[in-house]
Amino acid sequence: MFSISQRKNSSSMPTTDEELQRNTVGELKLHNAPITLVEYDPSWPELFEREANRIRSILGSKALQIEHVGSTSVPGLCAKPIIDMLMAVEDSADEPSYVQALEAAGYMLRIRESDWFKHRLFKGPDTDINLHVFSSGTSEIDRMLRFRDWLRSNEIDREKYAQVKRRLAKKKWRHVQHYANVKTSIVQEIMERANANI
Repeated sequence: MFSISQRKNSSSMPTTDEELQRNTVGELKLHNAPITLVEYDPSWPELFEREANRIRSILGSKALQIEHVGSTSVPGLCAKPIIDMLMAVEDSADEPSYVQALEAAGYMLRIRESDWFKHRLFKGPDTDINLHVFSSGTSEIDRMLRFRDWLRSNEIDREKYAQVKRRLAKKKWRHVQHYANVKTSIVQEIMERANANI
């Protein structure tokens, strides 16, 4: 699945093949390998901008907010070479208002999590992206942006997060989501410091 979204509560994390398949549009594919991490690539912001411009040209004013999030949005941080993007629409559960237009342009809906902030996730037509879609005003948007901004400005936590990622990435993971789930404790620890500095 995806790694940007870290649940606050471990009991809400999908872990079994059945739970993951329930949220997956199409066939659930096994990973069964370590996670590929690469050093920060200065071309990532350019790839984000290109995709953001393409999405804006498709959806126009329906795309209320588009942000570069996740590890590829943090200079100096190692990451899976997948551009995480966050898009806010009026109501992410109102799929007819945006899904068909994105799919016509080659984006593929892969995740539908109706019980977790009405989250939707698309893969890109020609660039490796995770486009996370939420309803405008959803608290998860603020949390994801705060985490990004804190890592951008705090070298100690950025390096701590990188060390945990590198250690975990070496293990073999049945699903990428399992790797994301295990990172939750370090994400929570860092978020507590970020929230204390608001």
